[in-house]
Amino acid sequence: MDYLEQLNEAQREGVINTEGPTMIIAGAGSGKTRVLTYRIAHLIRAKAIDPFNIMALTFTNKAAKEMRERIEHVVGYDARNLWMGTFHSVFARILRAEATLLGYPSNFTIYDTDDSKSLLRTIVKELGLDEAVYKPNVVYNRISAAKNRLISWQQYLASPELIGDDAANMRPEMGNIYRAYALRCFKAGAMDFDDLLFNTDKLFQEHLDVLNKYQHRIHYVLVDEFQDTNLCQYFIIRKLCSMRENICVVGDDAQSIYAFRGADISNILNFERDYPDLKIFKLEQNYRSTQTIVEAANSVIRKNRAQLPKNIWTMNEEGNLVELIKAVSDNEEGRLVATSIFEEKMQHQLKFSDFAVLYRTNSQSRAIEEALRRNNIKYKVVGGLSFYQRKEIKDLLAYLRFTLNTNDEASFRRIINLPKRGIGDTTVDKIVVAANDHAISIWDVLQNAQSFLGDRTAGRISDFATMISRFQLEVQRKDAYEAAFEIAKGSGMLRELYEDKTAEGIGRYENVQELLNAIKEYVDDPEKPDKTLGAFLQEVSE
Repeated sequence: MDYLEQLNEAQREGVINTEGPTMIIAGAGSGKTRVLTYRIAHLIRAKAIDPFNIMALTFTNKAAKEMRERIEHVVGYDARNLWMGTFHSVFARILRAEATLLGYPSNFTIYDTDDSKSLLRTIVKELGLDEAVYKPNVVYNRISAAKNRLISWQQYLASPELIGDDAANMRPEMGNIYRAYALRCFKAGAMDFDDLLFNTDKLFQEHLDVLNKYQHRIHYVLVDEFQDTNLCQYFIIRKLCSMRENICVVGDDAQSIYAFRGADISNILNFERDYPDLKIFKLEQNYRSTQTIVEAANSVIRKNRAQLPKNIWTMNEEGNLVELIKAVSDNEEGRLVATSIFEEKMQHQLKFSDFAVLYRTNSQSRAIEEALRRNNIKYKVVGGLSFYQRKEIKDLLAYLRFTLNTNDEASFRRIINLPKRGIGDTTVDKIVVAANDHAISIWDVLQNAQSFLGDRTAGRISDFATMISRFQLEVQRKDAYEAAFEIAKGSGMLRELYEDKTAEGIGRYENVQELLNAIKEYVDDPEKPDKTLGAFLQEVSE
């Protein structure tokens, strides 16, 4: 088996020992991705395990794609039948099939962070609370932390400790906001990213027949970057693996940096306590860094009070010494960075493109950018706004989402007056209040506007509802691209963007065309059996 010949002894042991609970402690640069992918390939090729019975969980779509391609290279197209992806994408797939058991539609909307914060802003306003105290970021993070610890809104409101913490932080209404937010999401047939995990755990907890079905279907579970999992993720994994205990986690406690996002380092530190028969393999040879870097890292990590013991080493060259610069302020730090780049460039006849500046948070870029400009150093900021976070893209996606799920309040609020059709915030609030007061959906109010709104506004609302009903017929008859194009055109979005001849307007129009091109590519992809608009939206939501 040629793929085994590419591994060192420690890596090979981690690949071929496939049965029972396993932990692979992988130091930085030790080839853990190779071990994880070859372990999956070994299950398929040497153990004859059906890929449909293997689940591999990662933290980014990029990592999942890279792993799948590597596995395909070894075992062929069978790798495409793996349950492989991020925690959110894999569990969204399960929820699509089982959501009705929890009272959600199978085509539930997935709210991104902006959607969630927008809804929270609305709820804070409706409750008459101070928006400066209950900032969307603060409220969102508090609710997210609760869900990651499997705390429902009912449990939150029943917890003296949580209520006491909120009172001490001068935000006593946090629990009531959580309740309103959860109920509004449920009524809208929507889940946020945390719900994809929270509701999967709830599904398995409340419906043991469903859990049993997936326990029989999934024979092996492999988890990448295990040190970054939260309590909710770990509980789901344990439930899935409780029948066979063929669970393999790969990670490094020394690389855990996401506690602020809910990651729980105790998951990896205490893993052996939950699985006494655990087999442990350590990948300790670093292939990436110089000896100086490895020794410097070891000297820092060695001081951690709780850790999984390992000895990272490398056969690479010694390398340059690490330089540590202490700055008294962010502006001073920016100046030192810019000066260092300029001096290195001049001394070694380098180009500015030979340098990269990495910073921890986006806010740090300001001081660094100002210093670079003062030194006439040209630079480019890599990253910026994601394509799917651009306003015009979110606008069209909101039209597509509301067409499929007319309970989706966030999408409704986004598109009701886009392009402008004389429907203001006051009317929108009346529609939402009417829906809540009469315990009906927003769509019910829109379809019976004359009964709830004044004659002048009711006509515009009725026209909007008629337009959406027409779009729904298009979705039933046409594939994702044809339906999306009809919605973009029929809504007036394309025309409005086309008529804006400013540089920004042209850019926005081109972005919408690019989204339509992406939908066309999705439809034309022979590996996508489901060509519907719902299937496309599910993929981009993940």
